[in-house]
Amino acid sequence: MPVFATDEQLYASLRILFGRIEAENPQASDALLKSRLSFRFRCSEPDAVLVIDARQRPLHITYGLNNSVKPDLDVQLSTDTLHQILLGQLSLTKALGSKQLVPTGPVWKTMVLADLFQHAKTIYPQVLQEQGLGSL
Repeated sequence: MPVFATDEQLYASLRILFGRIEAENPQASDALLKSRLSFRFRCSEPDAVLVIDARQRPLHITYGLNNSVKPDLDVQLSTDTLHQILLGQLSLTKALGSKQLVPTGPVWKTMVLADLFQHAKTIYPQVLQEQGLGSL
């Protein structure tokens, strides 16, 4: 059974997570902004789309299918894989190697996300608890 029952549940958790990362650690997005890249995450189970556009300040994150940004890197993964990465239970390298995370585009660009995910590890478990998802 997937961690998130609906895409709305996933989006709510991610909005809180990324909002807190920005508020508590504004430099967390610096590596992304320096890369001047955009990333689209196509999640499954439930289906959801997240776009992180770091081509210009401020960093812009869009939740859902309504997005016209053409990403530099398109990433396919399950919401459970994203969940494990955000918790720090699965590294980007291992997710890539095991094909749990499948990028379309230059693979090396996924490593730009490592700093953002590193910051998420400390905040994400608290967000899950607040959303009634426990410490999954």
